[in-house]
Amino acid sequence: MRLVEIAHQEISRHLNPGDSAIDATVGNGADTSFLAERVGSTGRVYGFDIQSIAIDITTFALKTRKLLKQVTFFQESHAHMLDRIPQAEHGQIRAILFNLGYLPHGDKSIITCKDSTLVALGQGLTLLAPGGVISVLAYRGHEGGEDESDAVYEWTRSLDPARYSISIHEGELPQRKGPVLTLIRSIS
Repeated sequence: MRLVEIAHQEISRHLNPGDSAIDATVGNGADTSFLAERVGSTGRVYGFDIQSIAIDITTFALKTRKLLKQVTFFQESHAHMLDRIPQAEHGQIRAILFNLGYLPHGDKSIITCKDSTLVALGQGLTLLAPGGVISVLAYRGHEGGEDESDAVYEWTRSLDPARYSISIHEGELPQRKGPVLTLIRSIS
């Protein structure tokens, strides 16, 4: 099973119609679409991306699938999610997805960075509902990817095991170059 499928399978266990979720890295919209389907017309998805092209691509995909009305976009870093998510949603977000790296088929020089990712992950803990999940898919094969992946791993080691359970799934590529999926579950 691909790591994206594992992430979606895990999120499906936590996210139901009417819930709220965050796509911390909108990209080409696959995760945003998945989340919008899961929360349904009564739920809410908040999507973050620094690139307008990513939001444009995702908006088109969501319109085509009639999923746009339950999505709110922010063209800015995921490191600002705590300021952008309405206060009433703090502690209520059931799932947060990070798909780190660069925009597929886009400018490969524009990448997620460990500093903003770690800030966003910390904010994600504040936003996450009891029993919620954070999914972090890190790609290590590009410039800066291995450092970001290592930083995420070190950050997870600082989490209280009485409050969070962590699982790590490796991709099929040779170690240190392939993707790695980290799932952080809030223990309710």
